[in-house]
Amino acid sequence: MAKISVIIPVYNEAGHIGELLRYLKSIIPDDRAPRIDLLVVDGGSTDTTAEEVLAEGVRLVKSPLKGRSAQMNYGAKESSGEVLYFLHADSFPPSDIFSSVVSKVRAGAEAGCSRLRFDSERWLMRLYAWFTRFDLLPFRFGDQGLFVRRDVFEELGGFREDLVVMEDNEMMRLLRKRGRFVVMENYVTTSARKYQENGFVRLQFIFSMIFIFHYLGASQKMLVQFYRDMVKGTKI
Repeated sequence: MAKISVIIPVYNEAGHIGELLRYLKSIIPDDRAPRIDLLVVDGGSTDTTAEEVLAEGVRLVKSPLKGRSAQMNYGAKESSGEVLYFLHADSFPPSDIFSSVVSKVRAGAEAGCSRLRFDSERWLMRLYAWFTRFDLLPFRFGDQGLFVRRDVFEELGGFREDLVVMEDNEMMRLLRKRGRFVVMENYVTTSARKYQENGFVRLQFIFSMIFIFHYLGASQKMLVQFYRDMVKGTKI
């Protein structure tokens, strides 16, 4: 079995990261534990995130640079897995995630993700999540979890650190172009808190505009300012 490194970038995730780490530890099969390691990459949190991570006995590294791309790249360098699994701090992968990743890699996949599910029963959110079963770029984002073989990740140069937003979608675009990207049948459950704070239709419209503006060539400065102006509770 290939070793899997789970890399979680964080910034001020106190009150959330501990729960995720306890869950991840609970779904690691005893016979595979030596082949799965958890790594949290902190971007300079000012709350008790670090204390929560260390209390769970999980390895914590401090990234020299803040920003999800830089933190994930640093985590990749600090990890040793042949397969990298990038996960958001508010996303919970399915209980069979590790066996599913191994199975897909053995079958020839270079990278992939799960479908999406929100921790909300609102019908609009269920509808959006339903579409994530289709391998279409507008439905490919980091909250679905991303696994990628280390050699492929390094060949592509990692995440683009000049991207503050859309870094996950851009990586998935490159991986999909290679033709060995899969959307697994299982689901990552992600937090609906940002949608609850901003309104589902409004936030989905904002995300759609960012996606369109990015591929029309808008600058990161413009996209980041648009995000900060429009989205409540952003950490960018």
